Amino acid sequence: MLGRIFTEQFAFSAGDSVVVIGLGRFGGSVAQSLVRLGHDVMGIDRREDLVQFWGDRLTHAVQADSTNENVMLQLGVADFSHAIVAIGSDLAASLMTLMVLTELGIKDIWIKAQTPEHGQIAQRIGAHHVVFPEADMGARVAHLITGRMMDFIEFEDGFAIAKIHAPPGTHFQTLAEAHVRSRYGVTIVGVKRANQDFEHALPDTRILPADLLIVSGPTRKIELFAAGEKKAR
Repeated sequence: MLGRIFTEQFAFSAGDSVVVIGLGRFGGSVAQSLVRLGHDVMGIDRREDLVQFWGDRLTHAVQADSTNENVMLQLGVADFSHAIVAIGSDLAASLMTLMVLTELGIKDIWIKAQTPEHGQIAQRIGAHHVVFPEADMGARVAHLITGRMMDFIEFEDGFAIAKIHAPPGTHFQTLAEAHVRSRYGVTIVGVKRANQDFEHALPDTRILPADLLIVSGPTRKIELFAAGEKKAR
């Protein structure tokens, strides 16, 4: 699931090459998901057992020290479009690898951060994007457990997209009648009705009680809208 969250939330262009450094639970899942989406993926890890495990699942899997710039040059890492630093609890190795990638001129570097402090340092060194997979997973599971949302993707700037059950306040109304955007501060992007195709939302789209809604907007406002709050401030 971690890999699916990452690839849904941070989609790359079709066919882009990606190097994933760190093939633990998160890195391996992301790498495998990217392969399934049609990307060429090189996985790098110091551990021989992990490299052997992923050897026939990725485009390439290499046992190497990612903190060594010469080694990374020899592997051709500088030619990749994207780099993902998915190293786990070894903060020093994570940041040293990031420094190497920055020196190699990788234009799109993502890093998995364990703490806000880790993320802040990474951004100062040169990471273009920081992800907190454990925190993202926690929020996602909490929403699923409460039953308010069936799926949930949150972006770095507090903006989210969610699939939710139609709240009672919208039932049997068109979007124009419900005034969803002005009352709740969110946008209904589409509607999915049982046994019918997905429908892009229009002002005259009528919402029924069993409908599923694709909603976008600030995270907190989506949460309130999904909970049926009358005012999402």
